[in-house]
Amino acid sequence: MHDSTTDPALRSFVEVAADSDFSIQNLPYGVFRAAGSARPRVGVAIGQFVLDLAELEERRLLTLPGGGEPVFGGGSLNAFMALGAGAWHAIRRQVSTLLRADRPRLRDDKPLREAALLERGKVEMLLPVEIGDYTDFYSSRFHATNVGTMLRGADNALQANWLHLPVAYHGRASSIVLDGTPLHRPWGQTEGGKLGPSKALDFELEMGFFIGPGNALGQPVPIAEAAQHIFGMVLVNDWSARDIQRWEYVPLGPFLAKNFGTTISPWVVPLTALEPFRVAGPPQEEPAPLPYLRTAGDQAFDIQLEVLLDGPGLSGPGLGGPQRITESNFCYLYWNIAQQLAHHTITGCNLRPGDMLASGTISGPEKSSRGCLLELTWKGEQPLEFPGGQRRTYLQDGDSVTLRGWCQGEGYRVGFGEARGMILPAKELSFPAGG
Repeated sequence: MHDSTTDPALRSFVEVAADSDFSIQNLPYGVFRAAGSARPRVGVAIGQFVLDLAELEERRLLTLPGGGEPVFGGGSLNAFMALGAGAWHAIRRQVSTLLRADRPRLRDDKPLREAALLERGKVEMLLPVEIGDYTDFYSSRFHATNVGTMLRGADNALQANWLHLPVAYHGRASSIVLDGTPLHRPWGQTEGGKLGPSKALDFELEMGFFIGPGNALGQPVPIAEAAQHIFGMVLVNDWSARDIQRWEYVPLGPFLAKNFGTTISPWVVPLTALEPFRVAGPPQEEPAPLPYLRTAGDQAFDIQLEVLLDGPGLSGPGLGGPQRITESNFCYLYWNIAQQLAHHTITGCNLRPGDMLASGTISGPEKSSRGCLLELTWKGEQPLEFPGGQRRTYLQDGDSVTLRGWCQGEGYRVGFGEARGMILPAKELSFPAGG
């Protein structure tokens, strides 16, 4: 459903470039710490600024329906997300009104503007959500087919269950990190029971969504109500150590190959901001989903995605900047986010405010739209070639991966910012015998 806050004609009194991710139609939420302050606060991105919602809440310029305890002065979005769609929409409308170019309340009050509008470049962004649980899906048919072809051949690429349900595994919430956080190359066991640093380190282009109110134990969420439980979305890089994964994944799936780090972007784009960009996803015809997974109308989103790679020898004089290695789109997913949520809860599993569900690698139909190095280099057999003679099969120490995503409107963008991460060398470890 579209509402007044997504009107393409809206303009903010804050100057916003046409190619900025953070238009007034977006209004993504994040948690930040201002320079010289130890107190984290909730804010909204607008152009090159952060609007301090805690400051506005303290001045009673933002009010929750029916009153209630303050929710923006803490270190996470969890309390706000738990309030549900009614509160989300009410606050969004108030924030949009305060930022409108034709409304004087914030525009003309210089002391208030100086207190509530902070330059994004001068604040420290923090993890926006206290993530209790994290589930990673495997929802791109293009990705699953490519990987299955590598493992089992083209005639048996998809496992028997794949077209019947959204396949997933439970990830590790404690190692989810924010954009810009470096990660060390992980140690682990590889084929034959050998221990050492991974030699096949990969990125995965994904998106994730955060749960709002959640559901009671034993009470599945009907698919028609799924959107009421989805607060917003972020970019996700679910780094993967392919050599560790090959050795460990039978019979229970990924474990150590994934648990060393997952990177997310700092700004949570509300589902409302994405509504104008709904599109039809891939058809689900053969077999038709079971009734609890059936959806009506457009359930995908036209979110353009790209991955940039930088590292030793990849940028600099005569080489240009970071190299774009993938261009994909969120609409390529076979299983949509409503189906993912409904399937996750069909057993009665209780999702809680702040839980994160991620899409799995998002790949498209072309080689240039594949969402990880495993696919782009076809198991390392077809290395990527770069100006200056550099080649990559998997990530080297010092390589940096940047994920970007945005929806393109008429004269404005609804974007996600970036999810960046650099790979540091593996730590030196020793293993004294236990007593």
